[in-house]
Amino acid sequence: MEAAILSGSIKIMLPKLLSLVEKSWNLSKDIMRDIKFLEKELGMIVRSIDMELNAPRQDHGAALLLLSIEDLRELAHGIEDCIDSLMYRASWKQQSSLFRRRVQSPKTLLTGLQFAQKLQRMKQMVVEAHDRRQRYPVPAQTSGDAPSPSSSASDPRLVDADLVGVDEHRAKLLEQLAEAAEGQPMQLKVVSIVGCWGLGKTALAADVYKTEAGGERFDKRAWVCAALRSPGEVLANMLREFGSDCQESVLLDTSNVSQLCVQVRNHLANKRYFIVIDDIQTQAQWKRIKSAFPDDNDGSSRVVVTTTIQSVATACSSENGYVHRMSRLDEKCSKRLFSEKACPKKYLHYDQPDTTAILNKCYGQPLALITMGEFLKSIGWPIGRTCEDACNNIRYHMENGETFGDMRRALMRSYASLGGHALKACLLYFAMFPSDHPMRKKSLLRRWSAEGIVETQASCDAMKLAAENFDELMDRNLIEPIGVSNNGNVKTCQTYGMMREFILQLSVSQNFVTLFCDDKKEAGKYARRLSLHHKNAKDDDRFKNIDLSLVRSLTIFGEACKTVLNFSKYELLRVLDLEKCDDLKDDHIKGICNLLLLKYLSLGGSVTELPEDIAKLEHLEALDVRKTKVNILPVEVFLLPCLMHILGEFRISDKVYKKSVFLKKKTGNEVRKFLSEGKSNIETLAGFITDGSEGFLHLMGHMNRLRKVKIWCKPSAAASSTDWSDLMTAIQQFIQDKKDENNDTTRSLSLHFDGCSGDFLDPIQGPCYLSSLKLHGNLTILPQFVVSLRGLKELCLSTTKLTTGVLEALSSLSHLQYLKLIAHEIEDFSIEVHALPRLLRLCFELQRPTFPTIKQGAMRFLVTLQLLCKDINDLSVINIECFEHLEEVILHPRVSQETQKQWEKAAEEHPNGPKVLLFKSGDEAENSNDLLNPAFSRMGISEVCPPLNESASSIVVS
Repeated sequence: MEAAILSGSIKIMLPKLLSLVEKSWNLSKDIMRDIKFLEKELGMIVRSIDMELNAPRQDHGAALLLLSIEDLRELAHGIEDCIDSLMYRASWKQQSSLFRRRVQSPKTLLTGLQFAQKLQRMKQMVVEAHDRRQRYPVPAQTSGDAPSPSSSASDPRLVDADLVGVDEHRAKLLEQLAEAAEGQPMQLKVVSIVGCWGLGKTALAADVYKTEAGGERFDKRAWVCAALRSPGEVLANMLREFGSDCQESVLLDTSNVSQLCVQVRNHLANKRYFIVIDDIQTQAQWKRIKSAFPDDNDGSSRVVVTTTIQSVATACSSENGYVHRMSRLDEKCSKRLFSEKACPKKYLHYDQPDTTAILNKCYGQPLALITMGEFLKSIGWPIGRTCEDACNNIRYHMENGETFGDMRRALMRSYASLGGHALKACLLYFAMFPSDHPMRKKSLLRRWSAEGIVETQASCDAMKLAAENFDELMDRNLIEPIGVSNNGNVKTCQTYGMMREFILQLSVSQNFVTLFCDDKKEAGKYARRLSLHHKNAKDDDRFKNIDLSLVRSLTIFGEACKTVLNFSKYELLRVLDLEKCDDLKDDHIKGICNLLLLKYLSLGGSVTELPEDIAKLEHLEALDVRKTKVNILPVEVFLLPCLMHILGEFRISDKVYKKSVFLKKKTGNEVRKFLSEGKSNIETLAGFITDGSEGFLHLMGHMNRLRKVKIWCKPSAAASSTDWSDLMTAIQQFIQDKKDENNDTTRSLSLHFDGCSGDFLDPIQGPCYLSSLKLHGNLTILPQFVVSLRGLKELCLSTTKLTTGVLEALSSLSHLQYLKLIAHEIEDFSIEVHALPRLLRLCFELQRPTFPTIKQGAMRFLVTLQLLCKDINDLSVINIECFEHLEEVILHPRVSQETQKQWEKAAEEHPNGPKVLLFKSGDEAENSNDLLNPAFSRMGISEVCPPLNESASSIVVS
């Protein structure tokens, strides 16, 4: 695992080294020669690591690393420090002479001679490490990243599993495995059981297998494990389960998958069969295995697969199948399972210690509860060590405890199955955040991009690659959503339970993160990413041995000491997240002008203004001031050449700092020239306040890469009337349909005009393009441009009263997939047959239950229906029977219990059996421990159980 992370780090570093060679930075020939030597050495190291990682299981060790991981890490970090220090030196020298006089030269700023000496030291390290490896050879060992199949547990059919709280799951599965009812497709049915590690998927499948295999319904039965096995090995084991003769079993060629498929097909031809395939890992693996099943069956055969990956489960059950998501145990079942494992019978009536801490840590996962129960029993529970003591040392026990073996292997397999270093690094990055802090998805992606965790490619930018990695971690159930928007997009997420403990242990042991948490420092020798949690960094002495000049990422939650907040020490910093820093003030921000390599900046605390010198952060990619009191953003910020994302709620100043020696007295015309020449890379501007008079509105049209804009219209109190023509022109230019633009490009506009009329939107003309539009204000009619928008998939309208005219216009939006309507009430209206044919999600947020009439055949593919009105008192508002694909109905949390029961009954009678859930805002979720219910199982979003102390259904939506 360490090798994979290290290989990835070196791969990211190599382009920087190549760039250094190309740009030269006026380096001497000797320095250039040393750089080329190290470039070749790094390339050889990467190839050596990759050979070992990619070697077949039986050949691990055949391509032994010539250097130890520790030597390689020290070498890689040393080279990276040299490169970044040289880049910082070059950036510092490029500043004006007056800037350099005002900002004192950093003590660690490398001279050319010092740089040459460091490179010589790097070369010497390579030689010394190679000599050391030759003196002390290490024998070949099996890689820990990929446990062999033989190390897996015994046959689960032979184990008396601890099945607690699975009655509902079992009943649902048996219902799906029953004989096909009249009218159902007469073909093979595949039932997928999906969920994160340790939920008891295999145990449940084994229980169902024993139930089904005990009768005479099926002619052929088989249980096979697919984990760490090729399709050929799975099919060969299947044949053995069928009872093939001994000679045939011995002669099976697992490399000839086509022949094995023929043999399996011959065994199953004209027979009813029941097969369980445990732990399928890829869609390709399933595709090869599935091809062995006959097509000419009578619809009575069944296949059950288990997997931790949502997309694999969906692929397995895509035709005439069913995906069953496992949920975590509630508090009652968790306590029961834990007590059964932890408490000896002689202490059943003993007053047991409080188990809250351990239950929270286990998070309703059976494997974790069993493991912790057996561990505590081994140390004398309930009269021995307390739960709190065990929790405080959980990471040590996970790494070394014998009782934790099964759980450790399950976690290790989940981690090792991640392809490539980037996914592993993205998962370990979650150790930067406290357990009670949900992470905003987009902020997380920007941080990954800024730190270079994901490798950029010519065909795909870093943000897209980061989003793909995030989606894969979600798909694999390694992280979970906390806040989900009405349109189904994940807004915030977190890690959970023992997976979080595993991530913390791994990230610290691999020197990936340095943590100050729980009144202790958890770190290795290096401090590249520094994270301070909840008042654990108030003592300056704790940082005496940390070279802050080498820190690349700093994140602070709570209070911090003066040493940490002295930003002149962080010369190589790329990510600075102070959004949750309690001590942050305007005076602290002045030191940020030293951070010439900074790419990501998020501020909070009591900050009221940005220093004018921030315009010198030429590498800055993301600026987030949403949690500050900053209400004026200098227009000069738009001169930053790498800036892509600006987030906050501010006015944009036309003022040019006359005394600014850093901006060299640039004028508004120079800003206009910078933008008109296409130099701006800004994609997100969310958002700014305008009274219609700002000169900045004339500049928006020059931001050719702009993709997301949020605007608040607030008329000036001093003006008798407001001219919004400049704003209208700016919007017209932003939404102009560029025919040569990629159809997949997202472009969104959010416009708030509560304090004024929306008439200024009427002159906007097509052709226009937007993928998402939000209009909040006084709307009596729908602006004409909305109807003519190309590519519009998401629309949100918020107004006092939704008129018939607005609703009629909406019915013509044939490409709309998500619609949200917010109002006090809706006028009488009918949504006709064939209206909104592609709509998938519909949300009403009303003060009065004045819902429209929906005709049979309208919105026929609707998946999610949200009825957020507390005064709904019956089912007459909307007839859900007309939505044949409906999967969930979300109600206001304050509807009466009687109303909720009526909807639940209607859902049970619906052919598709949609879930009925209660709404909870994303803001509430971020400030509490409440989690999502199983709401998004077929929407590509992971399911989360309710809180352990809650039995009522709830869903987090923002």
